[in-house]
Amino acid sequence: MTATETDLAEAQQDEAQQDGAPRGGALHADAVRALTDWRPAEPEQDRLRLDYLRHLTEQPGGMYRACLPAHITASAAVVDPAAGRVLLTLHPKVGRWLQMGGHCEPGDRDLAAAALREATEESGIPDLALLTRDGAPVPVKLDRHQVRCTGKDRPENTHLDVQYIAVAPPGAQALISEESLDLRWFDYDRLPELTDHSVRDLVARARELTG
Repeated sequence: MTATETDLAEAQQDEAQQDGAPRGGALHADAVRALTDWRPAEPEQDRLRLDYLRHLTEQPGGMYRACLPAHITASAAVVDPAAGRVLLTLHPKVGRWLQMGGHCEPGDRDLAAAALREATEESGIPDLALLTRDGAPVPVKLDRHQVRCTGKDRPENTHLDVQYIAVAPPGAQALISEESLDLRWFDYDRLPELTDHSVRDLVARARELTG
């Protein structure tokens, strides 16, 4: 643990011990653990990681959408490596093709479980498995972006997204949910025009890590 991370962890512990201070709970603690343990190679990703940890230190409720102007979210690229394809959803609010994902909920056991729940709900595929390292699910990328999840007429807020890879069984059939305008499999090399750099980068990482 670096000196910066030690300072963040100590500050979080001090805050939790104050009388009447709000408690972060198990999901909050797991997010701190996951982001402390994960060490990305890219300096930009590592700076984001530390920013996320700072957010969690300052915001005991920072896992949930009620925390404004920023909160943690969880998402996953659903891939079928055997067919060389990725499942994307056409988001009704954003108007672009995205990976599966969304807000954490109080019933989520941990951050990875939140990502898996969102991926399962939005893909309709029941047997997804998150990519793991040493037997535990690990993030592959962080992405901070502006949204209006509190309403189109409300000020923008920030999603601090933690992104995973969810592997689908070969030949899996997707089932669209009411949260999507459309849901389709795309070949890795034929992503739709309405995808941004973040999605393309996530798909490229998924392709590399799943072979």
